[in-house]
Amino acid sequence: MTEEKFIHDSHTVLKFIKCYCDNEHFQSEKRTDSIKLNYNDKDLNLEMPYHLCARCEETLLYSYVKLQECPHDEKPSCRKCPKPCYDKPQWKHLAKIMRFSGIRFGILKIKKKIFDRFKKSA
Repeated sequence: MTEEKFIHDSHTVLKFIKCYCDNEHFQSEKRTDSIKLNYNDKDLNLEMPYHLCARCEETLLYSYVKLQECPHDEKPSCRKCPKPCYDKPQWKHLAKIMRFSGIRFGILKIKKKIFDRFKKSA
């Protein structure tokens, strides 16, 4: 996997977990921190800030470690991976998060298109 792909995938996982946390754990106490991105023992000079509850932070950190350890040159989506590296409970939890957030992002995209069309015709 390239460094660019690693950075993109790291931000994507955070985006999905943040969406899930903001909607499902909005009353939970949140912690603000950041992850210094490094890949293949190379500091990428980037930080990924986050504001998540404890459970979602744990999921993010677990996912980040697994992403760093991915042995594939051409990284498949984890769902299509021939040899998944996630433990089954964490894989199921992240799949739930991705499904929830994916639906939300899809709905937001549709709303934006409708709003943009309405705004142009007004």
